[in-house]
Amino acid sequence: MPALHTLLDFQFEPGGTKNPLIDQQLYRDLCDLVSQLVQNSSAAPLSSVSLGDAGSLDVFTAENGSHATLRVYPQGLLTVDAEMWVAEGEQPAITAEHVASTQKKISELLGCNKSKRFPFIKRGARVDPYVPTADNKLIEYDFDECVYEADSPYQNIKIMHSPQFGNMLLLDNDPNLAESDLAYTRAILGNGREDFSGKSVLILGGGDGGILHELRQGSPKSVIMLEIDQLVINAAVKYLRGICHDSMDQLKGHNYEVLVEDCIPVLEKYVREGTMFDYVINDLTAIPISTQPVGDSWDFLRKILDFSMQVLKPTGRYYTQGNGANMVDALRMYEGQLEKLSCKVDFSKETVCVPSYHELWVFYCIWKVDAANGCEGKDAQATNGST
Repeated sequence: MPALHTLLDFQFEPGGTKNPLIDQQLYRDLCDLVSQLVQNSSAAPLSSVSLGDAGSLDVFTAENGSHATLRVYPQGLLTVDAEMWVAEGEQPAITAEHVASTQKKISELLGCNKSKRFPFIKRGARVDPYVPTADNKLIEYDFDECVYEADSPYQNIKIMHSPQFGNMLLLDNDPNLAESDLAYTRAILGNGREDFSGKSVLILGGGDGGILHELRQGSPKSVIMLEIDQLVINAAVKYLRGICHDSMDQLKGHNYEVLVEDCIPVLEKYVREGTMFDYVINDLTAIPISTQPVGDSWDFLRKILDFSMQVLKPTGRYYTQGNGANMVDALRMYEGQLEKLSCKVDFSKETVCVPSYHELWVFYCIWKVDAANGCEGKDAQATNGST
């Protein structure tokens, strides 16, 4: 078990009669309640600090190792934070019932009708349940087991088990795909708007095997998948069967092949040889989050876009993920990059709910506007793109 941290917020009227910075008896009663919460035998705080115009801070400890802080802000906010260690197999000294009772009693003392009790935050847990969203909101997953973890030459690979979402792939602690997330795979393939039968498809990334498996149901002429990390493929075959099924049990079939290679040199070779595809599906990374479209991540994104347009047939379609729907600036910067490609393109986008992401996710479809002309690459004379 981890260290458990609980948080309580109370809003009071700073100009009213029940202000703990003014009413000393009220302050002592509050100290007594916080001491009871951590099961301290003394009502007095271990440390009490006046912060002048910034309010006050009190620290409480108990023989069982738990501690708490009582913070009063003159603007009318009082917070209580309590933390304790819970040994494996033991029950927490501070239960949810204790916290709820303390919340009620403090609310009554302050005469406030607005208070907030947060769920226990688990720190140092054997199975870390916290993964932030793209816009840095904290999500607590119901992970109960890490079924696989390894460090490849390229990234940290984890597969966590969730009772809700099944096994879930995280790369460098970034959620990639769970067994519940067929919505993602279908969205990056056009959500049923495309007919892949008899068509040639290039997948960039996609090591979980979901895109490959879904494409194979549509009888394409050929599918080439470029995935750099063999360990991701191996882990998916063993632990993500709900995503890849049997589609990567063999890396080559009658109409598909998985190449464990860096996609950049392969794309360069395809450009030199004039190899082209009806569809390019980019499942490498989400759009970078930054204040400006600069840096290694954006350079990589632009290179992939440029090569992809060169190997895409004039009437072809390029599909890719964007980022979270709240990442408006990043999405806008990405759309700005489309204007700078070496051929004119247009695009559409779709926002989809991916279950395990806990946020809406944006997907792009991009196509060449002047189908009679291909892309010449960055080193050739570029035309002005239009979106």
